[in-house]
Amino acid sequence: MDELELIQRLTKNLPANDSVVTGAGDDCAVLHIGLADEQLLFKTDAVVEGIHFTSETAPEKVGHKALGRCLSDIAAMAGKPTAALVTLALPPKYDAAYVEQIYAGMRALAERWQVAIAGGETTTNPGQILISVALIGLVPRNRAVLRSGSKAGDALFVTGELGGSLAGKHLEFEPRLAEAQWLAKHFPLHAMIDISDGLAGDLRHLMQASGLGAEILSRAVPISKAAKSQARAESSSKPPLLAALTDGEDFELLFTLSSKQAVPLLDAWKKEFPKLKLSCIGKMTAEPGLKIHDKDGVRQLTLKGYTHFS
Repeated sequence: MDELELIQRLTKNLPANDSVVTGAGDDCAVLHIGLADEQLLFKTDAVVEGIHFTSETAPEKVGHKALGRCLSDIAAMAGKPTAALVTLALPPKYDAAYVEQIYAGMRALAERWQVAIAGGETTTNPGQILISVALIGLVPRNRAVLRSGSKAGDALFVTGELGGSLAGKHLEFEPRLAEAQWLAKHFPLHAMIDISDGLAGDLRHLMQASGLGAEILSRAVPISKAAKSQARAESSSKPPLLAALTDGEDFELLFTLSSKQAVPLLDAWKKEFPKLKLSCIGKMTAEPGLKIHDKDGVRQLTLKGYTHFS
């Protein structure tokens, strides 16, 4: 049973109450807690030594990634982060100086986005370091951008470049909070997700949530220099496009909106974010399934992104 199958099994009968607007199955939970104009976003995520970082990773980057993953999910809902709690699980013989530098990395990122680290928990872990972050944020009432909401014919966009994140980006990415808030303010987004498990995997989440298919244009997929360099240096059998589709941990935004808005968006984006690429990579379709249009024509794409336990 892989991660997605396990999640489906565990979330079948979760208890809820009147505060839950959007529960399991999106980037964050959306909660109504009595605020007149805003709703609460609630997210938790974890990084584990040996999976998300190694013992050789600079501790500041470990802290950056631990908090950044949650911030990226708040961005995917077009929200504003406010406060975090941190659970730190350490082996019995831990290096206190290393742990302090992990917190230095979290603190630097938190200060940049005016996020309070309001406490947390420490515990012993017989294995390796595990850091779990619970984060809350705010979003204007009924304005959270969900994974659902796409319509057939919608244009499909992605920020930045994809693939090769293990060359360093997975530890140094900047959560696209400013970009997401700007997008939601100026354009009627239909659906959005952050790319953590690879374009091919996370696009399928958008498709499933809206009951649609999608078609992507291979030459429009923005491939990172790292993915191209890695393929050349290693004479890899993994082409750069495959890396862009499946590597994951890019933490870019993937979103849909009406195709009529595509050109105005691209024009406005260039003025607002001249240093960050925005690419229209395809469209949502009424026909189910994920297809790719390349030099050989249109074909079904069976690739998936990263999945735990697979």
